[in-house]
Amino acid sequence: MKLRLVLGDQLSRSLSSLRDLKPGDVVLMAEVHDEATYVRHHKRKIAFLFAAMRHFADDLAKSGVHVDYVKLDDEGNSGSFTGELQRALGRYAVEAIVVTEAGEWRVMEMMRQWEAEFGVPCEIRPDDRFLATHEAFDQWAGRSKTLRMEFFYREMRKRSGYLMTPLGEPVGGRWNYDEENREPLPAGVEAPPRPHYAVDATTAEVIALVERRFGNHFGSLDEFDYPVTRRQALHYLRWFVAEALPKFGTFQDAMRQGQPLLFHSHLSALINCGLLDPRECCDMAEAAYRDDAVPLNAAEGFIRQIIGWREFIRGVYWREMPDYGERNLLNATRKLPDFFWTGQTDLNCLHQSIAETQANAYAHHIQRLMVLGNFCLLAGFDPKEVQEWYLVVYHDAYEWVEMPNVVGMILYADGGLFASKPYAASGNYINKMSDYCGKCVYDVKKRQGEGACPFNYLYWDFVARNRNRMARNPRTSRSVATLDRMAPEKVEAAQADSRRFLDALTATGDY
Repeated sequence: MKLRLVLGDQLSRSLSSLRDLKPGDVVLMAEVHDEATYVRHHKRKIAFLFAAMRHFADDLAKSGVHVDYVKLDDEGNSGSFTGELQRALGRYAVEAIVVTEAGEWRVMEMMRQWEAEFGVPCEIRPDDRFLATHEAFDQWAGRSKTLRMEFFYREMRKRSGYLMTPLGEPVGGRWNYDEENREPLPAGVEAPPRPHYAVDATTAEVIALVERRFGNHFGSLDEFDYPVTRRQALHYLRWFVAEALPKFGTFQDAMRQGQPLLFHSHLSALINCGLLDPRECCDMAEAAYRDDAVPLNAAEGFIRQIIGWREFIRGVYWREMPDYGERNLLNATRKLPDFFWTGQTDLNCLHQSIAETQANAYAHHIQRLMVLGNFCLLAGFDPKEVQEWYLVVYHDAYEWVEMPNVVGMILYADGGLFASKPYAASGNYINKMSDYCGKCVYDVKKRQGEGACPFNYLYWDFVARNRNRMARNPRTSRSVATLDRMAPEKVEAAQADSRRFLDALTATGDY
């Protein structure tokens, strides 16, 4: 018999390690303390994954599969994947272990040791739920002068055929409709009501377990209503395509106070844990476009996030590991302030984004990049601390997707490996794309002095600190030229305001 270990982010019936299941094989699944605490994950993320794991195991068992499921509080639970495999090998006469490759480097390092450690053959199969293999990405990267998602995305469009004409051209004549994805949300436009999923007995048991064992972790379990089954995930996908996708393209960069989801899919956690396959998400979005149910900018923008950005980020992670997370080319060393854990800050945009993250373990990509990430970049927070925060707080965060987004996209800590510029902005961008600034104690129109929006003077302080690097970049050289035209006393005032503001932040390191 073969022992097939399925991880918590591998909840797919089509998983490579499950394809040739035979009678007598055993599927091992385990809730382990090490994975819940290597960083102190958001309580909602732990509950989501454990509930999804238990439902997936139940579905396998109902289809006749022998599932050996170890709950977190089962007697004898060793707390680690390696320990649970060791215990399972004591329960069964196993001729081989079969696994699908892990998404994170540290778990892959464990997998590579198992054959020698247990004295049992361990077959590690590729994770072909992704459209691009590691080899295919590396071959593309080797042919490219620079790593740019846009060019990788075009390659993926050609390979997959999504939104392509029979002649091999992009539908509509353009590869990318990003310029049509940046409209602020007009006052009269309302997001559609979302489906909510009732907590059943299985999920209720998990929520109680998480509150009991991880009650001091970040976040809230109140009003838990996530889809945690394959059936619920498919329902949520169909709802999104029918109700939210039509306006997602136009308003995907918009933010509105008290409405964390707007027209966003909120599907990333379901895709990343395996309840949804990325291909079926793209298939459904393309079908809706072909049926004239959604505009091209919406379908293209959604598909680009999946076959472009998601695949690209994964490729960068595996190509640059194991030391990618150590990079800090801007020499940022400031400690992350306590309000990232409490949400207690007078900056309304940050308060809204952090409070929504506390409640939902979710914030959409503009909140993550241009509010929270922009602030981290301007303030010069230590990349290691920022990486840990992003990994802790979001229910769709795994190291393979979190690390490149933080190191490369948010903090520019790799010096522009794949980002064409640092994504630094003043308060004007947030004011344009949200209603946050009108309800803030700071004046977004004021650049300096008491009451000025901190994003404004922090931006010019950032440009001054990184002047030489930004002057060499065609996309940021205009900001340097503007800085050089500013009166010296204005530059000095921005730097003084920045020192005053940043020195007043408290950072105990507790969360």
